Amino acid sequence: MSGRLRLPLASWAATLLAACALLPLVKPASWIVQAAFLLAVQSGVGALARRVPLARPLTVAVQALVALALLTLVFAREHAFAGLVPGPGAFRFFAELLEQGGTDVGRYAIPAPLSEGIRLMLIGGVLVIGLLVDTLAVTFRSAAPAGLPLLALYSVAAGLSDGGNDWLWFLLAAAGYLMLLLAEGRERLSQWGRVFGGAARGPATESTGALAPVRTGRRIGLLAVGIALVAPLALPTMNGGLLDPAGSGVGSGSGGGGTISAVNPLVSLRDSLNVDEDRQVMSVRTELADVSDLYLRIVSLDDFDGTTWKPSKRSITTVPDGAFPTPAGLGPDIERAEIATTVSTADWYGQDWLPMPYPPSGVDIRGDWRYEPVGMTLVGDHGQNTRGLTYSVRSLDVQPTAEQLADSSAPPAALERDYTELPDSLPAVVSRTARQVTEGATNAYDRAVKLQEYFASTGGFQYDTEVDVGSDSQAVARFLRDKEGFCVHFSFAMASMARSLDIPARVAVGFAPGTPQADGSVSVGLRDAHAWPELYFEGVGWTRFEPTPTRGSAPSYTVPDTSDSALPDPAQPSEAASSEPSAAPSASEGCTVEQRRLDRDCGSEAPLAALPTDGDGPKWYLVPAWALAGLAVLVLPLAPMLWRLWTRAVRLGAHGRSEAGAAAHVLAVWDELTDTAWDFGISPDESLTPRKAAARIVRLGRLDPEAAASAHRVADAVEQVLYAPRPRPAVGPGDDVRRVTAGLRSAVGRGTRLRALFAPRSTVRVVWTASARWAGVRERALALRPTWRKPPREPSRQQG
Repeated sequence: MSGRLRLPLASWAATLLAACALLPLVKPASWIVQAAFLLAVQSGVGALARRVPLARPLTVAVQALVALALLTLVFAREHAFAGLVPGPGAFRFFAELLEQGGTDVGRYAIPAPLSEGIRLMLIGGVLVIGLLVDTLAVTFRSAAPAGLPLLALYSVAAGLSDGGNDWLWFLLAAAGYLMLLLAEGRERLSQWGRVFGGAARGPATESTGALAPVRTGRRIGLLAVGIALVAPLALPTMNGGLLDPAGSGVGSGSGGGGTISAVNPLVSLRDSLNVDEDRQVMSVRTELADVSDLYLRIVSLDDFDGTTWKPSKRSITTVPDGAFPTPAGLGPDIERAEIATTVSTADWYGQDWLPMPYPPSGVDIRGDWRYEPVGMTLVGDHGQNTRGLTYSVRSLDVQPTAEQLADSSAPPAALERDYTELPDSLPAVVSRTARQVTEGATNAYDRAVKLQEYFASTGGFQYDTEVDVGSDSQAVARFLRDKEGFCVHFSFAMASMARSLDIPARVAVGFAPGTPQADGSVSVGLRDAHAWPELYFEGVGWTRFEPTPTRGSAPSYTVPDTSDSALPDPAQPSEAASSEPSAAPSASEGCTVEQRRLDRDCGSEAPLAALPTDGDGPKWYLVPAWALAGLAVLVLPLAPMLWRLWTRAVRLGAHGRSEAGAAAHVLAVWDELTDTAWDFGISPDESLTPRKAAARIVRLGRLDPEAAASAHRVADAVEQVLYAPRPRPAVGPGDDVRRVTAGLRSAVGRGTRLRALFAPRSTVRVVWTASARWAGVRERALALRPTWRKPPREPSRQQG
């Protein structure tokens, strides 16, 4: 392949491979074909412009104009002159499409449908990244910095995807970047001639190019990718939990944008809730008449992979100033009342999500908070948490009737698709049990009520916080078989079974109703932490159900008007929320470990996103392991600079007093002089004598007379060592090199000085050294082969 085409093609391929990380975000993935074609046209225009040749800024400008024309042709040709030249109408249309795309991104779960707005964002983003990569790697001949836009493209995709195949997309992006580096390195090395070509392969074969460095570069690249893939598996993970007092913050970005991290909000609940003393988390005052319905919701879990439920990664925005939007699916004929609630959190309770009654209609809170519209939740940004806060929430007390729920129409297709999805690994017994339990039900509401009744009363389930049923795909099946568990088991099982019946479902996490106090407030403690399922009914919206026995209260709309219902009377509060005011502490506050073991109802809630497993406590090696990982992250980018500083110190340092030691020191000083010149852009030419090489450095480096004299003195010392029978001792060659270095630094710009410091070109000698050592090891290994393994005998050349 022609050298002129190798690097542009590598740039195109690297961008396209990194763009593959976006494939899981939308369906269908047909946009990648269109993006690849437009990217190829953009890269081809750049190759033609460089061959004309045009100035570098003009080349970039031509590529940008062509990319704009291509986007206009594909998306806005009806609003452009001749379908190709964009005008004011085309730019307005682009703005509308981008706004629509941003709305769609926030509205749909992953994978989102491929709307025109999302398609413009994807293809336009790939073209912009491709232009940056082509500009850096091809136009300005600097492939290493081109990894930054590729990293940005991959990071955006990895930050939004569900993480299932992140290793594959990383491997593709890394392969594209290595391909780009190798293409640039091969082109550079091929221009240096045979001196850098490496050893010949055999006695009759000459080196024909930069084969050894390229081969070694491939090996080092593959080794680096392998380490990057395997090393994270050996490092411990650090998770922030629902009651994690650290409150690291899950919002990202500034202003109104960003995304919610997929950190599981339940992962630390078990240890936090199984405490001897039930500490008060918050004090609540509310206008709600029946506090047994006062559930404080934190976040919803809507992504189910067969073993755990977790929150989807969604876009966040600024908190609305006035009233929040009407909840999804809530119709105008549903009775509702707006209530005000004031919450004061404990000074030690610092977590990222804000507990609120659902659905909220407005929040008055200080601090840096962001709003997630799909779940109607608030999340802290830049370390903001709930520690020691007092805030007011206006929320809707939605009061649908059983008839309204039973008469609900089918949900929207997109919502039904996202919230009824189940993994293939879910055991068949889950859906089979759901069909058996709901046999005879005529609508989704009846099926949901039968599921709740099955878990709460008729199914023979027992509430037990010490159940350990594992964390694999069989966890729900074992829970249905053993019929023992706590709220997370009940809510996860009911939500999974509802989805198997095509009822949209998710799991809400928060706090069950607390204990009313004599002063009119409600005390919410650690053991009030809870998880419950929410099912969607068109016209009503997301609706709470309560399948966990002895916890919370069953909503009135889930109790049909039949006298034989086995569900508890919703007017009667459960054991977890007594309606009688009391100045005494909660009954569970004084529970000892022994009491909790003997009395199950005294036990604490322990919801876990991944069902409980043993040995989840903190490990002793977390701190040193993460310290070493952080040190590696800091040191690796500085490795070239540190290597050059170390080699410079060794070469210019002290040396032996013998004649051999002095000669070796002079040769080391000469190596440092040539490598320093190389770092400042003067590539070495080993075909020249030391005297001519020094003259070349003086000329190209524009050295002043003092630095030039120092360079010539070092060259004279090298010639003495190499050719004189009795070399004269050199005086101060290290000081001469330092003067040459200062002269080279003063003659170049700031950018060249920074590159010489942080990305010195001479570090390629590490690759050559590794290649030479590998060749030596290989030759020694071949020489040690057993002599009895004779080579195959050549066929006889005799005729007849």
